[in-house]
Amino acid sequence: MTKITVVGSASMDLVVTSSIRPGAGETVLGESFKTVPGGKGANQAVAAARLGAEVTMIGCVGDDHLGKSILDNFKANGINTDYMGVIEGMESGTAHIILAEGDNSIVVVKAANDHVTPDHIDKAVDVIKASDIVLIQQEIPEETVVYVSELCGKYNVPLMINPAPARSVPQDVVEQASYITPNEHEADILFGKESLSDVLRRYPNKLIVTEGKKGVRYFDGKEEVVVSGYSVEAVDTTGAGDTFNGAFAVAIAEGMNIKDSLKFANRAASLSVTKFGAQGGMPTRSEVEESL
Repeated sequence: MTKITVVGSASMDLVVTSSIRPGAGETVLGESFKTVPGGKGANQAVAAARLGAEVTMIGCVGDDHLGKSILDNFKANGINTDYMGVIEGMESGTAHIILAEGDNSIVVVKAANDHVTPDHIDKAVDVIKASDIVLIQQEIPEETVVYVSELCGKYNVPLMINPAPARSVPQDVVEQASYITPNEHEADILFGKESLSDVLRRYPNKLIVTEGKKGVRYFDGKEEVVVSGYSVEAVDTTGAGDTFNGAFAVAIAEGMNIKDSLKFANRAASLSVTKFGAQGGMPTRSEVEESL
């Protein structure tokens, strides 16, 4: 079984649904409120596990009731939690999400996720060394992203970086990564005013730019390739990008070529938006394969 390690955030999503999005200083009446597990790292871990990978999650939660729920959810999805720290006296991370007008707006409070430090990573070096691929995002300290990059380089472990939320990434980390998966906005933050086509050509088969329902774009060494997305009736787009990353990691680690891996990931992401919650619609392996 493919071994995937996810280093990143684990949070609880507090989700409000409304027909309209409030403007500054405005109050509107919502339609529902739900609490569901989330966090970019956790979402990617659950996505990969449901698609058949053996997944280990490295992260931190608080010693509150939300932290217990987050850990219980990992276990329910068959994810190894041996390297999940519980931080005394600290709240678990939360994401405050408004679903309105067919899209989402999110405010993230990192809380315990700020304790995913290099010292915490040191406890999990052996599992990183044994991984077929490592996934990391940016809801944890930047120094940890750099440190994990160095470890993966040292032990020759493929590293996939999902640079979200958007912030600059040190050039050494960019060079070390096997795959980088920004959306268009994140790509602008990473690479500045340089044209996307020029940047893609500089990182062939490595820089994968997601473009929402339009699909994804990359340069295969000869030409720019767009792998189209799938048209579905979206219920909740939260977690679609995380589903894409988890699925892409599974496919690549299993030895699929990049184009087929991206088709697989696009299909998984499209299925994920048809149900409520970041993880609620994440598909199983059979669901993806039957719909391809």
